Amino acid sequence: MADDAKKKILLVDNDRDIVEAMRLTLEPLNQEILIAEDGNQAIESALVNKPDVIVLDLMLPKRGGFLVLQKLKGSPQKKGQKPFVIMITGNEGQRHKVFAESLGVDEYLKKPFRMDHLLELIEAFLARS
Repeated sequence: MADDAKKKILLVDNDRDIVEAMRLTLEPLNQEILIAEDGNQAIESALVNKPDVIVLDLMLPKRGGFLVLQKLKGSPQKKGQKPFVIMITGNEGQRHKVFAESLGVDEYLKKPFRMDHLLELIEAFLARS
């Protein structure tokens, strides 16, 4: 596969350990992995790099995950369209999930989640993009 045919995955989390665990899990996919540590970096990277899939933490410095999601998708009609967004959060409760769905999130995972499950989701989204 030529480099220009690689798909792009943007990982957005300010917890370096979680980012590194996700990066190592996704490395065998042989795709381009981009990393952002805050909400502003996430939006800038998404607009410049046009990732196929974004793994987005809810609690971020500078601009929270909901604001990033709103900027990049913004409506339930954009669910199922690129970029595919998987939101990850340690927050309990349905309210956050419902709000994320209203902004077009494609998947919503509660921490701790299984890395193999994340890998399966990303593989499925990459196959659709």
